[in-house]
Amino acid sequence: MENQSTIEKKYNPWIIVLSIAIPVVVAILFKVKLKDFGFDVKPLSFLPPIYATINGITAVVLILAVNAIKKGNRQLHERLMKVAIACSVAFLGMYVAYHMTAEATKYGGEGIMKAIYFFILITHIILSIGIIPLVLISYVRALSERFDRHKKIAKIAFPLWLYVAVTGVIVYLMISPYYAN
Repeated sequence: MENQSTIEKKYNPWIIVLSIAIPVVVAILFKVKLKDFGFDVKPLSFLPPIYATINGITAVVLILAVNAIKKGNRQLHERLMKVAIACSVAFLGMYVAYHMTAEATKYGGEGIMKAIYFFILITHIILSIGIIPLVLISYVRALSERFDRHKKIAKIAFPLWLYVAVTGVIVYLMISPYYAN
């Protein structure tokens, strides 16, 4: 069996690659419109409420996972964290699919609400990029049973990931009145 340090070293290049590749690929795909390539696809307008719900589920699962580990239930914590990661991956896939088939929606609010919306949106986007390496590092440290090191990074990753999940729902609720039908 590989020692703990070897496991981390084995996964570190993947963490770096994924932490860079995911935001870059999402940014590129966000600009790609399938209709520009001759595909006659209708916008997947049913997806935003689904992926917003998945963000909400992610937030709940993260809280349940932290409570599970605080109660000493490592097996439940591990399962819940895998669910949270799966939810985030599902969100990302649906988010990209929607934006590849639909035009961008402009926020229609004004004044202070517009400022609040853009503050939430910008912090959500920045932290959603930053959370990728934190989650991956935390997961690998748990996988390699380096629980002391896992706990240190998880204390940073958890509130940021929770913020991203919750603000994803808030952004959806704030922009949903402006979606084109």
